Amino acid sequence: MLELPVVNDKPQRERKPDWLRVKLPIGPNYKKVRSLVDEYKLHTICQSGNCPNMGECWGAGTATFMILGNTCTRSCSFCAVKTGRPPEYDEDEPRRVAEAIFLMGVKHAVITSVNRDELPDRGAEIWHQTVRAIKEVSPDTTIETLIPDVKATWPALERMISAGQEVVSHNMETVERLYRKVRPQAKYERSLEQIQRTKAFGKRTKSGIMVGLGETEEEVFKTMDDLLAHGCDVMTIGQYLQPTRMHLEVAGFVHPDQFARYREVGMQKGFQYVESGPLVRSSYHAERHV
Repeated sequence: MLELPVVNDKPQRERKPDWLRVKLPIGPNYKKVRSLVDEYKLHTICQSGNCPNMGECWGAGTATFMILGNTCTRSCSFCAVKTGRPPEYDEDEPRRVAEAIFLMGVKHAVITSVNRDELPDRGAEIWHQTVRAIKEVSPDTTIETLIPDVKATWPALERMISAGQEVVSHNMETVERLYRKVRPQAKYERSLEQIQRTKAFGKRTKSGIMVGLGETEEEVFKTMDDLLAHGCDVMTIGQYLQPTRMHLEVAGFVHPDQFARYREVGMQKGFQYVESGPLVRSSYHAERHV
């Protein structure tokens, strides 16, 4: 009996290129950070977001802490953080985060959080208390807060950013055309307005996008223009990596030369700093952005 060949109509996944390889996390500093994170029962976006730079950053004694739990009320199609209805937040979390940062001797701390859309203040009070607690125990530590979309709850935004942090970041994540696909519960113009209001409050502003989701070069340049028009000082650009098979597939791997071009164009357009590279994430080399 003649056997017909099996035809696989599903396109082959593009293999990850060599420039996206990362070192395994090792070394005493990595172990120290891991120990403190576990001891103080803290969450980090490094772990929850499957960040490829965890080995490098933890090895250097730094980490990006994630407050307000590790369950997000949003279901963004690119993000590895679990989604659902979060439990009650821990009112002691600001103290524990501050104490861990002090023990780590962190010179520049990055704090982020899940979205807490079910809270009337979007978690703003815990945000405020966390920054104040860090400043009290470690006054020389500079702080960047990578804050979520507050859904135009502007009093909550003001409370979040009024605690003394030096940099306030809010990521656009992608270009306008792909918002419904990538960030279905967010709005492009609303995020731009949040950045504009943050700048008007007197803060150094920062935002970031992922590439490799199907955007065009022209769309990236337009996003740069939109950010600059709304008062953004610093921009980060990195390669999207699919965290699991349940998330959006990578549309393409962007070559390092293209990342260099994005940085060059961004600086020419007027950003004070552009961090652009395949492994760049929002908090990567964040100490340079103060």
